[in-house]
Amino acid sequence: MTAGAYAAALAAVAAGPAAPAQAYEGTGAVPGAVHRAPHWAPKDSGAADVRFRGLSAVSRGTAWVAGTQGTVLRTTDGGTSWRNVSPPGAAELQFRDIEAFDARRAVVLAIGEGEASRVYRTDDGGETWTESFRNTDARAFYDCLTFFDSRHGLAMSDPVDGKFRILSTADGGRSWKVLPGAGMPAALEGEAGFAASGQCLVSSGPRDVWLATGGGARARVLHSADRGLNWTATDTPIPAGDPARGVFALAFRDRTHGLAVGGDYRADQASPRAGASTADGGRTWTTATAPPPAYRSGVAWLPYSRTAALAVGPTGTDLTTDAGRTWKTVDTGSYDTVDCAPDLGCWAAGEKGRVARLES
Repeated sequence: MTAGAYAAALAAVAAGPAAPAQAYEGTGAVPGAVHRAPHWAPKDSGAADVRFRGLSAVSRGTAWVAGTQGTVLRTTDGGTSWRNVSPPGAAELQFRDIEAFDARRAVVLAIGEGEASRVYRTDDGGETWTESFRNTDARAFYDCLTFFDSRHGLAMSDPVDGKFRILSTADGGRSWKVLPGAGMPAALEGEAGFAASGQCLVSSGPRDVWLATGGGARARVLHSADRGLNWTATDTPIPAGDPARGVFALAFRDRTHGLAVGGDYRADQASPRAGASTADGGRTWTTATAPPPAYRSGVAWLPYSRTAALAVGPTGTDLTTDAGRTWKTVDTGSYDTVDCAPDLGCWAAGEKGRVARLES
């Protein structure tokens, strides 16, 4: 099924049982006997006591997940089986982000204060891991990482000395260095990133990268067009003003079109205006006219689509088919993060070892 077919079929699901048949016309998606509507198909990870907030979709067949208890799992058969490839001696760590280049090469980030923030890399599918970075600054707390290509990548820490700290690699995560802070604007009081889904730092193309914030008086998105050396900050309409509120996840389908989701992660708090979009690389952000109905921690564009994307959170999955202007809930399962591969392999992961793949 093509990306357009996925989007159309999901839209029909969102419209409810009375969705018109013409919603499928011209897409290759046929309701009834020929196609089921796209849906999350759970895959048994065998790790019910682990919460997966790190996810990297390589393809429909291959995906990596990372989570609590220092856990890293990998599948190469579409989720039918999962191999525990956790780094040895990492059981006390919390992995919140993983970036995989293929079935054998991946980089995983552990979050936390001081030495709890670490980066590991594998070149053999998780058979062995090398610790390539361990934070020695007690003031730093690393949240997310991203790669522009198989060599160049960045990781970000909550503010140190009043500015977000950026870590850079030019050899695929084998070594890292802290970038100069001269080009980073001052952080707001209480401002930080959220290590909720591995999507508080995202990139598109060879040089553009965006950083999502919350906790301060305003929820902001910072953008760099030179791989993290110089940044500009823009306010978003997503509410902040509390340590539990802000932008939790970003997704850019190119260097200009992006989505932001977030809200208040506390289950007893409302999350109005939990979605926003940009068409100018993050210089301005527009509130969704029909935003996700609750806090959302992850977001991903459907491959090859200019308008369709999925957002996930503890109370459900939402779909947009108009580039973030409106969202409609299509699933009520709990997921923390979502990622899509170029071959339309879309995956989601979350609490209690939950992993699923979008299937039709």
